[in-house]
Amino acid sequence: MNALTVTLGTIGATLSLLCWASFIGGVRNIARAIMIGQPAPDRWRPFFPRFKQMLVEFIAHTRMAKFRTVGWAHWLVMVGFLGGAMLWFEAYGQTFDPAFHWPIIGNWAIYHLWDEILGIGTVVGIGTLIVLRQLNHPRLPERLSRFSGSKFGPAYVIELIVLIEGLGMIFVKAGKIAAYGHSEPWTDFFTMQVAKLLPANTTMVALFAFVKLMSGMAFLYLVGRNITWGVAWHRFSAFPNIYFKREDDGDVALGAAKPMMSKGQPVDMETADPDNDTFGAGRIEDFSWKGWLDFTTCTECGRCQSQCPAWNTGKPLSPKLLIMSLRDHGYAKAPYLLAGGRKDMGGDEVGLVDAEGKPDEAALAKISEAAKAEAERPLVGGEDVHGIIDPEVLWSCTTCGACVEQCPVDIEHVDHIIDMRRYQVLIESEFPSELAGLFKNLENKGNPWGQNSKDRLNWINEMDFQIPVFGRDADSFDGYEYLFWVGCAGAYEDRAKKTTKAVAELLATAGVKFMVLGAEETCTGDSARRAGNEFLFQQLAAQNIELLNSVFEGVEDKKKKIVVTCAHCFNALNNEYPQVGGTYEVVHHTQLLNRLVRQKQLIPVASVTQNVTYHDPCYLGRHNKVYNAPRELMAAAGSNLVEMPRHGERSMCCGAGGARMWMEEQLGKRINVDRVDEGLNTLTASGGSTPGKIATGCPFCRVMLTDGVTARQEKGEGEGVEVVDVAQLMLDAIDRVDSSTLTANLTVIQEPKAPVVEEVAEPEPEPAAPVAAKAAPTGGGLAMKGPAKKPGGLGMKGAAKAPGAKAEDESATEAPPVKGLAMKGPAKKPGGLGMKGAAKAPGAQAESAPAEAEQATEAPPVKGLAMKGPAKKPGGLGMKGAAKAPGAKAPGAKAPTPPAVSAPEAAAAEPVSEPTETKPTLPAKGLAMKSGFKRPGPKAPGTPAPADPAPAPESTETDQTPDPDQPANGNSAPEAAPPAAKPGGLGFKSNAKAPGRKN
Repeated sequence: MNALTVTLGTIGATLSLLCWASFIGGVRNIARAIMIGQPAPDRWRPFFPRFKQMLVEFIAHTRMAKFRTVGWAHWLVMVGFLGGAMLWFEAYGQTFDPAFHWPIIGNWAIYHLWDEILGIGTVVGIGTLIVLRQLNHPRLPERLSRFSGSKFGPAYVIELIVLIEGLGMIFVKAGKIAAYGHSEPWTDFFTMQVAKLLPANTTMVALFAFVKLMSGMAFLYLVGRNITWGVAWHRFSAFPNIYFKREDDGDVALGAAKPMMSKGQPVDMETADPDNDTFGAGRIEDFSWKGWLDFTTCTECGRCQSQCPAWNTGKPLSPKLLIMSLRDHGYAKAPYLLAGGRKDMGGDEVGLVDAEGKPDEAALAKISEAAKAEAERPLVGGEDVHGIIDPEVLWSCTTCGACVEQCPVDIEHVDHIIDMRRYQVLIESEFPSELAGLFKNLENKGNPWGQNSKDRLNWINEMDFQIPVFGRDADSFDGYEYLFWVGCAGAYEDRAKKTTKAVAELLATAGVKFMVLGAEETCTGDSARRAGNEFLFQQLAAQNIELLNSVFEGVEDKKKKIVVTCAHCFNALNNEYPQVGGTYEVVHHTQLLNRLVRQKQLIPVASVTQNVTYHDPCYLGRHNKVYNAPRELMAAAGSNLVEMPRHGERSMCCGAGGARMWMEEQLGKRINVDRVDEGLNTLTASGGSTPGKIATGCPFCRVMLTDGVTARQEKGEGEGVEVVDVAQLMLDAIDRVDSSTLTANLTVIQEPKAPVVEEVAEPEPEPAAPVAAKAAPTGGGLAMKGPAKKPGGLGMKGAAKAPGAKAEDESATEAPPVKGLAMKGPAKKPGGLGMKGAAKAPGAQAESAPAEAEQATEAPPVKGLAMKGPAKKPGGLGMKGAAKAPGAKAPGAKAPTPPAVSAPEAAAAEPVSEPTETKPTLPAKGLAMKSGFKRPGPKAPGTPAPADPAPAPESTETDQTPDPDQPANGNSAPEAAPPAAKPGGLGFKSNAKAPGRKN
């Protein structure tokens, strides 16, 4: 120890106080910002599985190991950074005394070996990463680099610091060997060679230690002052981010979309209140604290960007840049939010206000101008409004999950994108115009194409054998093994129908007894949910769950088996329906057919003898990890499988996911064409005497790839190449069975059910001529006992009747309150949600009902999405301020009048004198409201409704012209004008658009 070493040690110790203060301040600022996020109570437990997964990903580097060279190089740097911390702290003493080492362990041979390996490994690892960054530098061409858009300044600084740290470990040890002469070949094999090049000078050791110490101090100071340096902070935040990942079993955040959350709880659209609940993410503070942790952890490595189909085809979306933008915006706005600042939906300050509700200028003056300016920026918006995320970026996502699958620190990109879409659809009503047609078709017809439900059976009429239909050929599931969920594409789309027919014939050939739902089936709502219309998804899911529960009534849980051909239906039924109360055993057709081949129930006898390349559907592969079954099935059919460069978990998307199936691609190259080009190049490179085929296992993929092949064939490329489903390859490889045998294979003889004793309910008074009660059907559709169905699924009050069942007596007494999506009022024949005020289900026709003759009593206050005051007839979400549902038309239909009642029917009904509240019987879409509320259209005139309306034909699905002389809500008393929309609801700003409408 001399004057120089004492001086170096003193300087190092003094500067360390400043640097540690900076670092601790940075940690504090990050922690405070993360706490701004919404609660996420489901992320903490179970502890041991989560902790175990964190250790496995850390030690085994399972996420980074996918990247070969980068994987092992990053592992060396990670271990060098964490393990080298002990050697770095040792440098405090070495600046004062070059001979200093840790007591006890400092002389252990294993410690010297550890020092040797860490130093060499750190230098080799960071050197490799520096070279790779330069080889992938986004100079030319920019979009091919995964580092395009990353911040290179912080990356270079951190790489330099890590390199100095590694060299410091080597040179401090080598200097001590040169100065003191102690070394062992097996613990100092490298540094003893370096020592030969150094002078025997103890002061030199202190200088090496000082440089090593200062490089670490520079790291602490710089990262503390720059909390958006993800390339540095991921060293600390990656551990909690892995622990708190969405799936506690360690899987990535794919499969089911994360439920829409508010205050840490899933949002039920039946009871949601837009004044108090958060619908998606419209501001940075709407994300959960886990979302903020995601943004903080992004290391800007660009793995997500390199796999993104949108980015690779010239779209503006980069998952990396999206997360970076959210991070930078969040931390820039954090001072304003931490000070208590908050704005309402109209953009007015409601957080920092004085006693009179006016902005508190004194409090606002303490906040930096940059933070206040950042608070004015909308989360989603174009350059004209200085938005954080451009709408083109948000709507370019196909939700394929490639970004989530590749992210080494488990960031949940897709969940964040869907949350932002939810806000845009449900609150702002800002979404691509093509989606308005999708939402309307799903709500009114129950399928994306707007086809009639009866046409779902057309494909069966094209078959040579009989396929049992629930409610027509079978009254129950007794004797059947599987319910075949055909799906909208499988029933309506000509190319997808080929898959449906092939699967049906293969199952019948194997002797698997299955039935289909036919006209009762409705879209699962996958596209609606991924487009952000959570309300419509819940509506469709509730309808389907009620139907499925009726099919599987009395069936053991393990025997509630569904087979599907659509990967999107498979994902929704298998992963998302359990979130809303529907749990079934769901298999994809490739899984079931492969199982049948293994069990020798399907025996291939002919070979396809063609080169076939397989396209992994994103929602079958990445989202559900089904990779082997379709490939084994193709091998059994004799196909010569030739894999595309991007396959398996790195498969390229076809471009149809995330509701992109229903939107046009206006920017860059079409995703499906890009994928087809890869497939055609693969087939061409494989050779073969025949053109070959592109196989897949999803109707969406089949449609997109067929369109891509057609586009290329119009230019003279890919002649003779055909896109087929894997099931078709298997059908070509078996001996076909005659139709009579197939029919016999599917025939099930069911025992007639014992008659059910029905409870007699007290009828309600009917203003019009009463109708005689008819017996409920014993089977077919969702037949219900008594006038009202038992609660379960969408139990409905007011004699709700089942899909396909005959009309029940409408004078039945009201059923007891039912939780969930059950609602008051005489419910319409359910095709979906049983709702107040005769709510209509998506895809079902509006029924006619008698107008009320008596004036309804005033409805009590309605919570959730019901409207205060005289409310409009809902077209979707019943909302304050008469807001309308996403994608629904502005209603203005005239109330339908009831059909004439025959004399015998009138005589059969018993009058009741008990006064009860009458309910409006207008057909309503979405969540209808309690009696007394007015329907959409002009204000209700004061003229009373006629006491005895004349008979009229049944109403159709088309809107009728409103009669100015008829009260709009069907009641005789005039109503007050509805109050103005309150900010915070689904109207918010004055003159705000209703969901589903464009200006």
